Amino acid sequence: MIHDSSPNSRKEAKTRIHYAWVVAAVTFVILLVSAGVRSTPSLFMVPMEKEFGWSRAFISSAVAVNLLLYGLIGPFAAGLINRWGMRRACSGAAALVATGVLLASRLSAPWQLIALWGFVVGIGTGGTSMVLAAIVSSKWFHLRRGVVLGALSAANATGQLIFLPVLARMVEGLGWRSACIAIGAVMALVAVVVRIFMRDSPEEIGLHAYGWTGHTAAAAPAMKPFEALAAAIRRREFWLLAGTFFICGASTNGLVGTHLIPACHDSGIPEVRAAGLLALMGIFDIVGTTGSGWLTDRFSPRVLLAVYYGLRGLSLAALPSLLAAGDTPQLTLFGVFYGLDWIATVPPTVRLTGDAFGKENTGVIYGWIGAAHQVGASLAAFGAGSVRTFMGDYRIAFLAASALCLMASVAFMSGVGKPVTREAALA
Repeated sequence: MIHDSSPNSRKEAKTRIHYAWVVAAVTFVILLVSAGVRSTPSLFMVPMEKEFGWSRAFISSAVAVNLLLYGLIGPFAAGLINRWGMRRACSGAAALVATGVLLASRLSAPWQLIALWGFVVGIGTGGTSMVLAAIVSSKWFHLRRGVVLGALSAANATGQLIFLPVLARMVEGLGWRSACIAIGAVMALVAVVVRIFMRDSPEEIGLHAYGWTGHTAAAAPAMKPFEALAAAIRRREFWLLAGTFFICGASTNGLVGTHLIPACHDSGIPEVRAAGLLALMGIFDIVGTTGSGWLTDRFSPRVLLAVYYGLRGLSLAALPSLLAAGDTPQLTLFGVFYGLDWIATVPPTVRLTGDAFGKENTGVIYGWIGAAHQVGASLAAFGAGSVRTFMGDYRIAFLAASALCLMASVAFMSGVGKPVTREAALA
């Protein structure tokens, strides 16, 4: 439905739900299902190991390619969204993911795993990455931006929550290929939903951003991806945010998201139970990340990030001992604690990005920061798989990630990369 911008239409719009919430809901669905797709390799690792005889290091390499491309595509996805609009860019990306996953259900050779799950699905999910959440929250919302970003960030965990337990039982009962077909079909449906309901901007339908007061200065044009990178790399804030987000990716998607289920299997914990543990993290990450958005609207993002990384480092240090003890209440408590902190880092990181580089450049510069996140995830996915293959367990991988998280916490507490004025940032 197209709305005109006359005074009467704006007055009537006050009595209806602002379309920004529809766009946010559609974005939540995209991110939710994309998260479900990205979480499935952890379920397929042991079955593929048994069916094909492939090493865990090799299977991890395909996941590493996927995670790397998911991040590297982000800045260009932001540029593509700015040029083509969210509806065309996101529906196309969702269709590409669906195609890759459905074809992956028929794979039989090592190169097919790298090509389909690594490249095709990696590029497609990169087009529906967290850059989209940053763009939606900054373009469609003047008020409630932090809460919206927190909720959209939590979609990554919600997808894990919804899909992992169901797919784990499907893998156990029907095999991993059936699980591929199921998740691919769901993503194809998402592409249709995006095409129907997504809109590119409030102005396209005669609206202003939610909560707009009429006093916001006109935004400058957004920079192109490499132009934004050239401006960003001159700033210490960028290196602080990109470096710590590298650690965030290594300690979440790359390590725990990819290897917790196989690590539980090594400790004699059934895969369905291990998938339930990741789903538990998903439940509490919804609370943690949404709450982080609320806190980001009210407290210093730097202090929040110091706390988040510090707590994450301490919990990872305890994980090897918890896994060695088997399926205990303490391991469940770890799932609750780690879930609350899973991607709570996103809202304050986006806030600091916007403060330093401007709302109009939040998407593209956060895209580069997100690329660092996925480089960390990629290296951790491959590195942890290699540690397991050559050393027999994951202990060193978990302890190394713990040390990195504690370093990130210290960096924020020390004041390194403290922001200056936005004008100086872009000078």
